[in-house]
Amino acid sequence: MIISMKNLGKIYKNGQIEVEALKHANIDIEKEEFVAIMGPSGSGKSTMMNIIGCLDKSTSGEYWLDGINISTLNEVELARIRNLKIGFVFQSFNLLPRITALQNVELPMIYAGIGSKERRKKASSALERVGLEERMHHKPNEMSGGQKQRVAIARALVNSPALILADEPTGNLDSTSSEEIMSVFQDLNREGVTIVLVTHEPDIAEHTKRVLRFRDGIIRADETVKNPVDAREVLKNYSMMEE
Repeated sequence: MIISMKNLGKIYKNGQIEVEALKHANIDIEKEEFVAIMGPSGSGKSTMMNIIGCLDKSTSGEYWLDGINISTLNEVELARIRNLKIGFVFQSFNLLPRITALQNVELPMIYAGIGSKERRKKASSALERVGLEERMHHKPNEMSGGQKQRVAIARALVNSPALILADEPTGNLDSTSSEEIMSVFQDLNREGVTIVLVTHEPDIAEHTKRVLRFRDGIIRADETVKNPVDAREVLKNYSMMEE
């Protein structure tokens, strides 16, 4: 089990006002799952993402990540878990513009204290894994949006985390680039990578294997996707239409 949440709750306080953003959440996610979290604004999905990513702590209940009780950790310990256990992919890419793709992918390993030779080897391998071996010495402004997001995915992968957490990873991309990114995620999941993806786009969620739907801080539905859309097939159809 990668994620186990028991009766999880989150209350935000603003002066005398309390907002219950998450109510009695019980979630189990196994290794090698590909899960989408969906819900309208204010539904609790962003709160859930922040707790899964160890960016925030629950007010009540327990959260176990890869066998570790996150609920008991302090801020320093949470930061360490984030670096070791979670690879983040964000809508805005979060790449440093003045360094190359390879150097961007090396960054998490610098924080982890890995030597330069090993860093370069692992970063190169991660970029090859997402199909960017020919672009590793290019800077972000020399890449398309889809290529930038693949760099971000490679960076998320490079420390071999227990979990990839993607927050609206296709939100800034056109349809073709979105399918390319979902194809990368699907390939990684087939290789055994566990992925949790937050999205407001139903067509993106259809590429995953399971969808958790939030509303008013409560999980309203936990659905298995019976026939996930194969992004590679969609891309083939796009190519045929262009010919």
